[in-house]
Amino acid sequence: MTTSETPERAYVWSWLPGESEPIPTGVLEAIPAPGGGHVITFAYGRSYLANEKAIPLYLPELPLRRGRIEPAPDLEVAGVIRDGGPDAWGQRVIMRQLMSGDARDRDPGDVPILTYLLRSGSNRTGSLDFQESPIEYVPRVHDAPLEDLLRAANAVQEGEELEEPLAEALTAGSSAGGARPKATLIDGSRNLIAKFSSPTDSYPVIKAEAAAMKLAELVGIRVAKTEVVQVSGRDVLLVERFDRGPDGTRRGFVSALTILGFHELAGRHATYHDLADVIRQRFLTRTQTLHELFARVVFNILMGNTDDHARNHAAFWDGERLELTPAYDICPQARAGGEQAQAMAIAPDGGRLSQVTVCIGAARHYDLSERDARAIIDRQLAVITERWDEVADTVGLTRAERRELWGNQILNPFSTYGYDE
Repeated sequence: MTTSETPERAYVWSWLPGESEPIPTGVLEAIPAPGGGHVITFAYGRSYLANEKAIPLYLPELPLRRGRIEPAPDLEVAGVIRDGGPDAWGQRVIMRQLMSGDARDRDPGDVPILTYLLRSGSNRTGSLDFQESPIEYVPRVHDAPLEDLLRAANAVQEGEELEEPLAEALTAGSSAGGARPKATLIDGSRNLIAKFSSPTDSYPVIKAEAAAMKLAELVGIRVAKTEVVQVSGRDVLLVERFDRGPDGTRRGFVSALTILGFHELAGRHATYHDLADVIRQRFLTRTQTLHELFARVVFNILMGNTDDHARNHAAFWDGERLELTPAYDICPQARAGGEQAQAMAIAPDGGRLSQVTVCIGAARHYDLSERDARAIIDRQLAVITERWDEVADTVGLTRAERRELWGNQILNPFSTYGYDE
């Protein structure tokens, strides 16, 4: 398959809630779009529609009915399908395998969507997988050691040649989202995502994310479990997957980008307050979830995590209702100076400055009084301040690294400017 070829179709397999084996679910087909290029349609299979346990892959995108379903006008493919595909890093890995030479400067759009879905690994986010056959399920998995995956990721970043077995292993683990180097793997009973440090990192990214995740747990936010390990002298963050259950079960998963109905290129229009509106309408435990979302916004601000775009928020989908997943990808971002803004607007008036006073002004939209909102902020400030050294010790931050992070990314004075006035 060359990069110019568009596969005609791919078959969707899915894990129904509580089931440990996938079943054929439907077919994706590339059809010409009116303005050029292709869009990807979906149709449920007859056997799936006849299954009394069948659930819609996501509503309102893909209702459980016969016939071809086209994506929304602004989308190339239904968002729930796109959520199961590789993101920036995974696309780069696949391009590296498909194209001769260094693919670092190539356009990811040169590779058709169905190619990405069929080339990426089967241990992907959520409860979907994509196959060339509607009757035979052949998982694309790997068992390469973490050391080899790190070496392979380094080769991709540096544009170096990579022997075929390692290239295949890295591609099989390429289905996790995000722009940074990573791979999926299984360690005994644990399903993990391994996040690798990069030779170009200007600060201790891996340890900073590990510290932020541990602090988030301490302030009362539900988070994915993490640990930092050393592999070949480099930091690697292992993240336990929350979309996997016992005995091979998988949980349906949709990103906030899909929930809000945006194409990736329009993701800048996704907002926290719009997500809050959907929570009121479609989520379980709505008030509790709104308070949780508010706490996450505050924590992102205090941690200097401005990479809080709509792909970094998600919900489980059980066929009827949505439920906020544990938080993930909370990573302090490189920063110079004071003023910053969050990726998603916090307040209905468009306010997105990285300041807790913006959260106070929007508190009622998250079903919080000003008093209760301040209680959340005060608790986070106290816990972060009191537990910082303990957490920094746990993740292995040196004193120099702590000084670099504290007051810059973490608790930058801009984040609390005007709060006590």
